[in-house]
Amino acid sequence: MKTLPIGIQVYSVRDAAEKDFKGTLQALKEMGYDFLELAGLYGMSFEKARAAVEEAGIPVLSAHVPWDELMREPERTIAGYVSLGCRYIVIPYLSEELRPAAPGFARVVRTIPELGKRCAEKGAVLLYHNHDFEFTRMENGTYVLDLLYQAVPAELLQTELDSCWIKVAGEDPAAYVRKYKGRCPVVHLKDFTLKGPRRELDTLIAWASGAQPQSEDGFFAFRPVGYGMQDIPAILRAAEESGARYLVVEQDYSLEHTPLKAAQMSVEYLREL
Repeated sequence: MKTLPIGIQVYSVRDAAEKDFKGTLQALKEMGYDFLELAGLYGMSFEKARAAVEEAGIPVLSAHVPWDELMREPERTIAGYVSLGCRYIVIPYLSEELRPAAPGFARVVRTIPELGKRCAEKGAVLLYHNHDFEFTRMENGTYVLDLLYQAVPAELLQTELDSCWIKVAGEDPAAYVRKYKGRCPVVHLKDFTLKGPRRELDTLIAWASGAQPQSEDGFFAFRPVGYGMQDIPAILRAAEESGARYLVVEQDYSLEHTPLKAAQMSVEYLREL
């Protein structure tokens, strides 16, 4: 199996990054991560964040940039993240008024091509990162996620498939990565345990974060990569066969271990495969 570069979504260790951004990045490098995917700058300017990244000695490959931030100042925002080294700008999440069932989704589909063009002009590629709510079927049976990729040309929008939410939605992550062969440069590796009936996204996250107790008939928890129910070797084979270039570890919440320990467990597992 080919060894692809392994990065980490810094959101996974956000509390540590909030307290000591540079030190946390250095710790991730020492664990064996090859690159970073950012989700916010923790109150820093692009200039200060770039200096911290350079001092930590680990490159930035991509960044999750909220829709509102992209809409507010697209030119400045895209240029700022590119200045940090980002090759990929990622739409990470859609608020309820922008999701498939809401009127705002049509605006999202109309706007994404323009964002893709702006990214390309700055030397970056626009990606879309899915959750499970995009796996809503249209009247013709097509998932909204697939409709999005049909509506926007590949040269303006690539995929960042999140293996956790594909599985939660009832689909096979490896098969979905293969479905987007040549269009999925970055694959999110996210593991979890799920027992009982499928739950809505917000409820899952509330449980996983400890905000409310598990229900009597269901259980959900994020796990370090390789410690949950995902078939990680199958996803890695699919990523390689589909032309993926990078793997990103993401763990939204960690209850049994500190986030940094969970991050270390994930990269050690992947290095051992």
